[in-house]
Order: sequence, then C-alpha cells, then structure tokens
Amino acid sequence: MRALGDLIRPCGPIIDEAAAARARERLAAGPAAPETTATWDSLAPVFSASPYLSSLATRAPERLAALLRADPGASLARILEETTALAAQAGQPDQALRRLKGELHLLTALADLGGVWDLAQVTDALSRFADGAVSAALAQAAREGVENGWLTSVGDGDRGPAPGFFVIAMGKLGAFELNYSSDIDISLFYEPEALPLTGKLEPARAAQRLAERLSQILQSRTSDGYVFRVDLRLRPDPLSTPPAVSVPGALVYYQSVGQNWERAAFIKARPHAGDMPLAGAFLDELQGFVWRRSLDFAAIADIQSIKRQIHAWKVDDRLTARGADLKLGRGGIREIEFYAQTLQLIHGGRDPSLRARGTVAALEALSSADRVSREAAAELEEAYGMLRRLEHRAQMIADDQTHRLPESDPARRAVAALDGFETLRAFDTLVTKTLRAVNRWYGELFAEAEAEPLSSRHGSLVFTGVEDDPETLSTIARMGFSDPGRVSRDIRSWHHGRIRATRSARERELFTRLAPRLLAAAEASGAPDAAFARFGDFFCALPSSIQIQSLFLAHPDLLDLLVRVLAFAPRFARTLAQRPSVLDSLLDSSFSAEIGALPDTSALLSRASSFEVAMDEARRLYADSAFRIGSQVLAGRASSEAAGRAFANLADAMIAGLAPAALAETERMGGVLEGETAVVALGTCGAREMSARSDLDLMTVYVPAPGAASALKGWAPETFYARFTQRLIAALSAMTPAGGLYKVDLQLRPSGSAGPVAVSLAAFERYYAAEAETWELLALCKARVVWASTPEFGARTGRAVEAALRRPRDPAQTAEDVIAMRELMARERPAWGDWDLKLAPGGLVDIEFCAQHLQIVGAAGGGPLRQNTGEALDALGVARPEVQSSLADLKSAWLLQTNLAQLLKIALEDPADPTNEPAGFRRLLARAGGARDFAKLERRMAQTRQGVQKAFATLVTG
Repeated sequence: MRALGDLIRPCGPIIDEAAAARARERLAAGPAAPETTATWDSLAPVFSASPYLSSLATRAPERLAALLRADPGASLARILEETTALAAQAGQPDQALRRLKGELHLLTALADLGGVWDLAQVTDALSRFADGAVSAALAQAAREGVENGWLTSVGDGDRGPAPGFFVIAMGKLGAFELNYSSDIDISLFYEPEALPLTGKLEPARAAQRLAERLSQILQSRTSDGYVFRVDLRLRPDPLSTPPAVSVPGALVYYQSVGQNWERAAFIKARPHAGDMPLAGAFLDELQGFVWRRSLDFAAIADIQSIKRQIHAWKVDDRLTARGADLKLGRGGIREIEFYAQTLQLIHGGRDPSLRARGTVAALEALSSADRVSREAAAELEEAYGMLRRLEHRAQMIADDQTHRLPESDPARRAVAALDGFETLRAFDTLVTKTLRAVNRWYGELFAEAEAEPLSSRHGSLVFTGVEDDPETLSTIARMGFSDPGRVSRDIRSWHHGRIRATRSARERELFTRLAPRLLAAAEASGAPDAAFARFGDFFCALPSSIQIQSLFLAHPDLLDLLVRVLAFAPRFARTLAQRPSVLDSLLDSSFSAEIGALPDTSALLSRASSFEVAMDEARRLYADSAFRIGSQVLAGRASSEAAGRAFANLADAMIAGLAPAALAETERMGGVLEGETAVVALGTCGAREMSARSDLDLMTVYVPAPGAASALKGWAPETFYARFTQRLIAALSAMTPAGGLYKVDLQLRPSGSAGPVAVSLAAFERYYAAEAETWELLALCKARVVWASTPEFGARTGRAVEAALRRPRDPAQTAEDVIAMRELMARERPAWGDWDLKLAPGGLVDIEFCAQHLQIVGAAGGGPLRQNTGEALDALGVARPEVQSSLADLKSAWLLQTNLAQLLKIALEDPADPTNEPAGFRRLLARAGGARDFAKLERRMAQTRQGVQKAFATLVTG
C-alpha cells in the first residue's frame, strides 16, 4: 500500500498564486504540512482553483494529513465502515455524517484530480457513501418511531430498521455513478401489512413519518453543511402522491399508467436501503413493466418521440465550451445516457445481457450485441468519461450542484486547470469537439424516424420526467404563452395519465406526438393562452381520446381549425367535451360547401323506434350540424346571413322531424283525430335570422274535421292539439342523455300565456282581425309556416297570416303604438351595455321595429311583406324610394350588427362583451365588422347606431 501523498500528481497549472499561498500558509504550521515539495506541488493547483477544497483542507488540517499519509483505498474503507456503523449507534447521526462527507469529498477530489482513481472509482465511492448515509438516516428515523411509540422495535439485518419500508436508488445513484455534488434520486415504498406498528398510527401515516424524517436528516443544513439533497420526484405520480408510496399502489400505477420514460428510469434502479428482500421482490415484480419482450409500433414510436422532442438531434456547429450545459445541453451527458437507454428499452426485453445499469457498461453491452457500432460505443464512452470529469471539476470549485461550464474565461480556466489543461484554448477546443461528436451520434439514433419533428421552430419541447425543462420553458415563452410553467406542467400532467383522456398507454403515446402540434396550433390562433386553456377544458373532460387524437394526427388541419375556434369560443369547449363525435362532421365532404345543406331529418327520425329515440337522434343530428355551422362562421368561411339561414334551416329540420313524431305519440296515447295542424315559427326562426343560441318562438294552428274526437280517448280537438303541442315542446326543449335543443316560447300566440297552447285557425283569424295589439302584428311580420300535416293546410295557414297583416292600419296610431312600445322596452328591458346588439339604442330592435312598422302600415296597399329583416329593408327601399337612403342605412347597420351578433353568440356566453376577450378574437370581430381594428369597430358601431336612431325618427316618428 502507498500513501495518497506519494501517489497524487499535479492536475494542472496554478491559476491563483495568492490563493495557493494562503492555503500553504494555513497548513504550514499544522500537522498537515506537506512533507515533500512534490506533494505540495500536487496540492497547490487544487487549492488555487477550488475555494471549497481549500476550505475543507484548511478547516481540518489533521484530516488532510491523515488522508495524505494513508492508502486511499484504506481511507475509503474506513470512511464507509464508520458510515455504516452509524446505523447501529444511538444518537443523532447528522454531525457524524457531515464530517464523514467532508472527509470523503476531500479524499475523492484528491484521488480524482491527482490521477489516483479513475471516474468509475470516484463515482462508486460517492455512491457507496450515499448507501451508508441513507441507511444511517433511516435507522435514526426508525429509532425515533420507537421512542415516540408508533413502531414496536428497530429491526436489523436484511429487513432493515423498519421492516416493510425500503428505499430504491434511482438515476446515477442507482448505477453507482453519483456526481461529486449531486442530489440523490431515491424512491420510498412500504408494504402496509409488514410495518411493525403499535397501532398508534395507520401504515400510511407511519410511512410518511419515516420518509419525512429521513429526508430531514440528510438535507438539513448546519455550519458543517448538509449530507445530501434528496430528490423524491421519480416516485409514482409525484404531484399527487405522498413521499412514501405503498407497494400495492405503486404496482397498480406502473402496470396501468406507467410511461416509457419511467421504464427508462428503472433501468438504473436497485435496492438501496431498508427492507432489502422486499425491495428486491418489488423490482422483480416490475421487470415485466421495464423490459417488454415485444414492443408494438406505437410504443417504439413513443420511445423515439421522447428523444425527438429534444430539439438537439442535428449536429449544431455552434456548440462551444463557453456556457455549455454538460448534462442537459446539446452533446451533453443526457444525450449519451438516452442513446444507451433507448436502445436498451427496445432490445433489452429479449436480450437480458443489455440490462446493465451503468452507462458505460450499457454501451459496451450494446456494442457486443451489435446494437451499436464499436466506433460509436468507443467514442461515446470516451466522451462520457470526459464530460463527467468536467462536471465533477465544475462542482468541486464551490460544492455547487452545477452542470454548466462558466461563461467567463477566468472561471472556465479554473475548471480547465483542475482537469490538467495548461491553456484555455486547448480546453475549449477539446470540449467543443466532444460535444459535437456526441451530438452527431445522438442525431443518428432513429434517424429514419425524424420525418415527424416533435419540437417547435422556436426550440426544444420536452415534457417527459417530473420537472420543467428550462429550454422548453424558453420555447413556450417564445411561442407567446404568458405562463410557460403552467403550460409545461399541464402537458406533463396529461402525459402522466392524470386525466381520463390519457389513462391508457396508447393514449399517452399518441399525446407525445400531439403535444407540440397543439402548442403550434395555439400559437397560430393568435390567442395561445385562451386556445390552450379551452382545449384543456375539452381534452380533460374526454372519457377517452384514442379516436380524437388519431383524428387530429391524421388531419392536422382539423386540429388547427379546432384550436383556432376554441381560442375564441369557450362554449365550443363544453360542446366538444359532451359530444366529441361532432368533430367527425368537420371531416364530411360538405363541411366546406354551403352550410345550409342538411340531412333529411324527417326521413332519419321517421325510422326511430320510439318518441324518445327520435328525440335523442334529433339531438345528435343537431349537435353535429350546429357545430359545423359555428365552426364555419368562426373560421371566416360563412357570412352572418348564411349562418342565420343555416341555423334557421336546422331549426326547421328539427321541427319537421319531431312534429310528426310528436303527432304520432299523441295519436298513440289518445287515438287518431281527423283534422289538420301546422307549426308556425315567429321571431328569429320565422325570419331566418337565428344564431347559435336563439330560442324558438312557435304557435300551433289546427282545423278539426266536423264533429271530430280522438279515436281512443275521445279527446276534443282543443285537448288533442294541446297534447300534441305539449309533446312537440318537450321534443324540442327537454334535456335527454343526448343533450338539449332549444328553449321554446309560446308567448307570441294569440292571447299569450292566457290563451290555449294550440289555436284553431278560425280563432287565429278572429283574434288578429279584432283583438291583436300593434306589437302582436309587428311580431306576426316574421311568422312563417315551418311544418304542416299537409302542404295544402300549410299554404292555407300562410294565407291567413298574410291576410292578418294586410288589413288596413291607421298609420298615425300605429306609429304612436310603436314608439310607446319601444319606450316601454327601454324602461323595462334596458340594454346591459354597448355590446347589447339587440337592445342598445340604435341596435337590432330599433331596425326591426322600423322594418315591421313600414310593412304593416303599407301592407294594405300592396306593400311588401318579408319575414327576414334584411330582405324587408331591400323590398321597402324599392317600394318607398323617398326613404330609400334611410332604409339603406338601416340595412347597413343591420348587416354590421348581425355579423357581430353571430360571432358573439357562437363564441361567448351572455353577456357577450368582447372587450376583455383575446386580441385575436377582437381582430376577428373587427374583420367581421369591416373595420381595421377593434377600436375602429367600436367607433363605427357608435356612428352606425346614431344613424339608426336618426332613421327611426324619420321612418316611425315622422
């Protein structure tokens, strides 16, 4: 055996003569004074470059002296023996562990920098000390459990101090590759039935007590520093599970929602501390999860996609040593590890020889099995050794958990000196060459699969693991998201299977590919925050997502359209969550065609086996068509007039399909009644001006056969048709498992709520001839027969409506009534704000009142009658050239406000105020309103409404 002081060699130049002199002065008088000039020459470069190592040496000179005079292997054995012994000793191990860690750090640094130990020996020494330290901390936690009365005794031997509780080493600790200044990645598990509990605590709470105390002992800082930072985030679902996880719960998790990156994490896992037999059995149980004998295409694609998410797959000539992240950056350690682990996951299920924990061992095994070329393995092994050495040297300077080379030349020169480089240029040249070599081999991994990039043009998008990737956060910020951390956490959460839509492995594999496309679509929408949040509302509500994600991946234009729509339409998110099948309608060949085209609803519903089945089928047809219409409007593919007609056509189709079903259901209950009936639509449906959320204003009209009564129950006609009307209302308005259709209002029927729900044609004619008030005649201007038991009766009812409107009116009295009615409405139903497009002064109601007033006072003389307001204004302009200019202003104002109303009703809830909506939606509104921007749109609206008020005064007030 030889003393360490005789073995170490100078590691490089002295870069700080003053620091070296201070260290020598402090050591000269004590027991650690170097015994030979050669020994000092070896130590001086270390102390000049590393304040941390200099502090360790000068703070305890006797410790340095003992290490220099002893064989390094013997010193390591003593340190590990003392660490292991702490587990059996009473009293707090904290101070002893910190002292031993300092001694180990000094020993490993000197043996490493002096060329006495290679990288494998250094990382092995650090890892074995961590083994002993964790065991000692767990033993102390168990002793405290006994003292506090919730553990029966402290165990010993292989079962550990708390039988049933064990620690799994993960990451570099699991592979005996621990960094010089590293966290330790551990996962804590317990078997509830095996814990030696007194009954004072439940197993779960007792396990958390052990976990919390173990972490506290290792992490708490004193004047002597700390032992280890503990990272527990590789446990199952770390955001929603406690620090210690039960074995049954963990096994269920991994077998049901475990991900491929978690399989990769378990390649390096090993029993670490506690109940070692139970830990070994647990890892044996997971072998089927980690090492699949066969991988389907989707699983391989997912493994590839984890790698392809990292926007570093092509060689980057800009790779330089300055500021290089040796661990996570391009050409860094993570790329070497991932290179090996990916191939291990793919081939290790069938070839157990590839299941090596260590990175170098894995590369050698892959090379021996001809899975990696010998050239690639040799070059990556050499690069791994160099990058890990430099990582250690960067950490030795100040005991920082850093993986980055300094930006500044003087700071980087210290790292270079610790690795034996005389000049910074030589150091930077070799580092750059190494990073580029690693990046080149990394880029060739799965090169044939690179056709589908899973990053962004802005940079890296990595969502595997349990922590935010810094480069990914920067990429998300560059894409325009205001809270990149929130976006990253949400996507990782979805990828982790925390929502129903990603519970299965197949769903998570698809989402790995979908995530970057989703972010790109949200960015393109112009409102990335709103688009992502509303897509999240939709996605999180899905019970499953394989079909939807496959649809998006097969049709990326559909995803782009959907995300753009959701950016501006929170209502759509709820519709999609309830009925994701409506997305299929966007793939239909008719989607880009005229939106008024609808399926033959009557024929489809006539085949329903019952009234209830017809109601459900109608709701499915409605949801598909309403979504298609709304999407066309928001995508800018349909005008407001076309949308109003399409929504009205849809309502006509629902009425035409359900009215026969309601009539058949009435006849089934009461028997057939001879007679005729018709359904008349008023309001926006009658005028074909409906929006996404319009109510249905209806009345039913009938003519019975003389002396008719229902065949089964003898119902009188008024009873029979009242029952028919009630069933029709239920068919159109009731909520069923398939959803809802419309709110139905019968208030516009003769006598309103005081009259019968169904009115005979004779009563209809008498009422409008003698009793109807002016406001009822205005409403009748929009009346349109939408269904009749026979075409002949439909035409007859239409003629009755027209006859009621063409009776002579007193123009002055009618104008007075209209003005009084508008004033009453302003008092009792005032506008809620400037964006109340219907009720605001100069809004749609004022325009409609003008058109309806002119129609009913001119109809007796043969004037035009049109249900649609825009068509009425056009026809009146031809018939009344003297006021054509005012009517043209009204038509322009009507078009402007109906354009805006369609968008607002489709996109927003009431009150639909777009002022605080995303800028992209305000731009969409501005385009719909023919304005260059939102501010100009508001000014145009104000000017337009002033024109409406002026026209109202001209046309009605006179």
